[in-house]
Amino acid sequence: MTEVTKVLLLLKNMVYESTSPMETLRFANYYCNKGLDVIVIIFGPMGVLLGKANKCGSPAYDEKIKKCMELGVQFKCCKLGASIIGMKGEELIPGIELIESHEIAEMLLEYCREGQLIVTL
Repeated sequence: MTEVTKVLLLLKNMVYESTSPMETLRFANYYCNKGLDVIVIIFGPMGVLLGKANKCGSPAYDEKIKKCMELGVQFKCCKLGASIIGMKGEELIPGIELIESHEIAEMLLEYCREGQLIVTL
């Protein structure tokens, strides 16, 4: 059995009434504290909202994302999802990388080939 050393967390829906965004950040924090390499992919028109800087609402996610980044969690945002809602790269929380859809598809293949953990919330 392959040892899990990397985790890919996928978030497609950023709805304040949903627990998915908070669970994603909590999972990222948990796995990072276990010494695993963690990447959070935010995609889809609603998912990319998690990466938008200075958004209003409760809970305030910006600080939680920054704390995860300080631990070493990487955040990547799908360009397609962002473009559909008219969001530009400069609107993202600093440190979140914009990537193409095909890069997400390749990461999924890579993690599957390597027997690594992929979680969709």
